[in-house]
Amino acid sequence: MRLFRVGIVAMVGVCVCVGAAGEKRAIDTEHSHLMVHVGKSGAFSGFGHAHDITAPIARGEVENSKPLSVSFDVNAAAMKVVDQGTSDSDKAQVQQVMLGADVLDVAHYPQIHFASESVEVIGDGHWRVHGQLTLHGQTHPVELETRLERGHYRGTATIQQTTFGITPIRVGGGTIKVKDEVQIEYDIVLAGQ
Repeated sequence: MRLFRVGIVAMVGVCVCVGAAGEKRAIDTEHSHLMVHVGKSGAFSGFGHAHDITAPIARGEVENSKPLSVSFDVNAAAMKVVDQGTSDSDKAQVQQVMLGADVLDVAHYPQIHFASESVEVIGDGHWRVHGQLTLHGQTHPVELETRLERGHYRGTATIQQTTFGITPIRVGGGTIKVKDEVQIEYDIVLAGQ
């Protein structure tokens, strides 16, 4: 009788796993977010500002298949400068430049898109996700380091603006300039968690 119960439990477990394979789960866009950190450099960089920018996820999904797949979109026009200790007028000016033709050019490239291609298991609840990022009309490979922490998929990625055809802003003949390297942090929650 005990062997029969163990067999039933094992079969139920297999059915649950098979049922979950290929299941698509939406990203909870209200509780998920991306934060972009843009640094500064140059001889007078002490007079400039580093920038923190929120980039809300508009939609996305995770498919529990072999291989696991992840995709999401960001509405570039909804990105917002949230620098601490900066006046509202300075934030508005940085925002205008960021969304304008010299940087993101949201009039021509309104969407930022990521789609995974492969997922490498690094450890328990720790992955390296390889995929393609489309930004400013160009698509290039990126790598995301991701950890699962209490139902949140958290991690970082680093990209170069010039890789995507964006020239970092320079002020004062280059004495103050935005760094080419941009750090992205993300916190993604799946719907129904």
